[in-house]
Amino acid sequence: MYAFDYQRASDAKAAVSALNADSDAKYLAGGQSLLPTMRLRLAQPSQLIDVTRIAALKEIKVDAKTVTIGAAVCHADVAGNADIQRVLPGLAGLAAHIGDRQVRALGTIGGSLANNDPAACYPAAVLGLNATVVTDRRRITADDFFVGMYETALEPDELITAVEFPVPERSAYEKFRNPASHFALVGVFVAKSADGVRVAVTGAASSVFRATALEQALSANFTQAAARGVTIDASNLNTDMHASADYRAHLIPVLAARAIGGDSSSG
Repeated sequence: MYAFDYQRASDAKAAVSALNADSDAKYLAGGQSLLPTMRLRLAQPSQLIDVTRIAALKEIKVDAKTVTIGAAVCHADVAGNADIQRVLPGLAGLAAHIGDRQVRALGTIGGSLANNDPAACYPAAVLGLNATVVTDRRRITADDFFVGMYETALEPDELITAVEFPVPERSAYEKFRNPASHFALVGVFVAKSADGVRVAVTGAASSVFRATALEQALSANFTQAAARGVTIDASNLNTDMHASADYRAHLIPVLAARAIGGDSSSG
């Protein structure tokens, strides 16, 4: 590790101002993605601006229609929140199986989304639930937020402040995980609401994406058999040392069917 300055921001405005004052600065949330890249010198910010002590970014608000989670809320607090477990158990279950205990205690939802790792779990929930990412200056819909591998619609100095999740009728997440990293080789989030069915897939491609063939099949017939009957095109999926594109294509409808079988009602 090399030398850098550290600053703890008191509020979102102060954090953005500090970043604008130093073009080489970076926001620091849980640090689960940033700090390892700094140790490898893949990133060398001159200053880290800690946003984890901003009270407004640590809030969780739950009602019958919306779950709002502050950007600095850690995975463990999402997983353990009784209100989220009650109205949106699919999201609580997803958070409970991110990484290991240490990662869940430090990693934050805002940091995960801003990094947009191709195998991260939270992007699947945000896209599958049609959530809205709230920043210090605007609101970004899930379909517009994820741009590509490690890319989002965020401006360089833009700070995520919260994520708003609509409460669906039913939702669940299933992932086939790498046994070492616990990242998803494939993760599938299924959500059913009055507007239809959304299915988001992580770990299988360069960025999270919606499985439209599954959405169409499940909108017509929300059953495990309908999910298993869908064939996923493997041409744009990843092949690496862990799994081939064809294997990942096979897993997607299998995991979608498991999510339906173990899905949780939000009502």
